[in-house]
Amino acid sequence: MSWLGALGAPAVAAALAFAVAAAGLCTAGTAARRRDLAEAGVRAVHATFAATALAAAALLAALVARDFSFEYVAAYTSRSLPLPYTVAALWGGMEGSLLFWTLLLTGFSALALRTARARSSRYVAWAGAVLAGVAAFFLLLLLVPASPFTRLATVPADGSGLNPLLQSPGMVAHPPLLYTGFVGFSIPFAFALAALLSGHLDDAWFVQTRRWTLFAWSALSIGIVLGGAWAYTELGWGGYWAWDPVENAAFMPLLAGTPFLHSAMLQERRGMFKVWNVFLMCLTFMMTIFGTFLTRSGMIASVHSFARSSIGEYFVVYMVIMAIACAALIVWRLPLLRAEHRIDSLLSRDFVFLLNNWILMGMLFFVLVATTWPLISEALRDQTVTVGPGFYNKWMVPLGLV
Repeated sequence: MSWLGALGAPAVAAALAFAVAAAGLCTAGTAARRRDLAEAGVRAVHATFAATALAAAALLAALVARDFSFEYVAAYTSRSLPLPYTVAALWGGMEGSLLFWTLLLTGFSALALRTARARSSRYVAWAGAVLAGVAAFFLLLLLVPASPFTRLATVPADGSGLNPLLQSPGMVAHPPLLYTGFVGFSIPFAFALAALLSGHLDDAWFVQTRRWTLFAWSALSIGIVLGGAWAYTELGWGGYWAWDPVENAAFMPLLAGTPFLHSAMLQERRGMFKVWNVFLMCLTFMMTIFGTFLTRSGMIASVHSFARSSIGEYFVVYMVIMAIACAALIVWRLPLLRAEHRIDSLLSRDFVFLLNNWILMGMLFFVLVATTWPLISEALRDQTVTVGPGFYNKWMVPLGLV
């Protein structure tokens, strides 16, 4: 048994405790205007990252050591599996991928808060509370329904090994880039909520996180392209895109984040689209959570989704809570989100920007409905109906050309 692997479960518990403490301290520090409490909350975010990194190191050590006493190691590695794919097994299964996601989230959070604090940002405490709350949710998943440190009563002589389809160079780079893009959008989302909570709703919140937005958008875009190449070579689909539900899960956050990149420029230049931009960033974050739910709940059949599990129930509750919270904050701050200028003409560049956003939102709505249509049809007609690539292409190609 790997001695480092034994530290995994306690490290996850410690990370959860630090995340809860960080959320509480940041909130209390802002509410009471106590800078010392807010600073302690930010330090707790750093401690959350340290504990999560220890947990990830513990799982990685168990994988490399082929410690088959762990159920996760036995399920995704074997003695004959090459080292690069043994490392890739860290995100090859549901539990490991959630741990890797949380590692990125806590690491990005610590870096973003440290950078913002160096600039004396007024959003640091509230953003810290939001990021710590998001981290606490994922750490709760790792502690209760999806622990990668579950032990086996009987230790097998060898493991099952990684799925042969996943033993590809694309597997080493594709998922980490997707997760980087998904998690990267959490930073501007946290600062958007911080702006709503603090009442400072000028363009400072997205100017401070512009690099994070571009970083997340770029990583997600590259990850999607690499995923298309992997599907072309490994799955033999005869093309780079087949409108698989897991592909769509990665595509939808991109369709929500791209309009934000455009309309944020108009808010910065002319003070327009304030409500729209906050909504778009909340929607982008919700799409990253929905995509994670879609691939890990097993509710929709896909060639490369994870097995069906009870984890989907946790995601549904979390998404409902976050949607209600975002909507309530936007409604609460509507008086402060009034535009300073209006669109002058239907022939203006401002209107073209808005039209472009509407088209992208239409594409997002179409992909969302078509992807979830098996669930919708089952609920309405008690009959599961799937939508094929031909239907997607019939509508999406014209919209894409526009």
